[in-house]
Amino acid sequence: QVQLVESGGGLVQAGGSLRLSCTASGSIFSINFMGWYRQAPGKQRELVATSTAGGSINYTNSVKGRFTISRDNAKNTVYLQMNSLKPEDTAVYYCWVTSNLAHYWGQGTQVTVSS
Repeated sequence: QVQLVESGGGLVQAGGSLRLSCTASGSIFSINFMGWYRQAPGKQRELVATSTAGGSINYTNSVKGRFTISRDNAKNTVYLQMNSLKPEDTAVYYCWVTSNLAHYWGQGTQVTVSS
């Protein structure tokens, strides 16, 4: 079993920045994907950014140029640097990791951007 612990959410004004982090622990084997999804009230969960062990990175269009995903494989940690935040970025952000063909989710961290 893999446990994911997230941190870094909070309340910020539009135009501000936040940095999310997520550390995986437990029975970790061959982590491939590490990434972030988000879910706003009344909406479906959507992909924000993902990173593979091989270095491939993918962003949803709405965050390109503003968000940056990075990872520290030695620490089993993934980060999401969020700049130029907009009110529409308000959501619960979930860490997502794949390990040994299984998918794991963090508990979620709230990001609120005020206008």
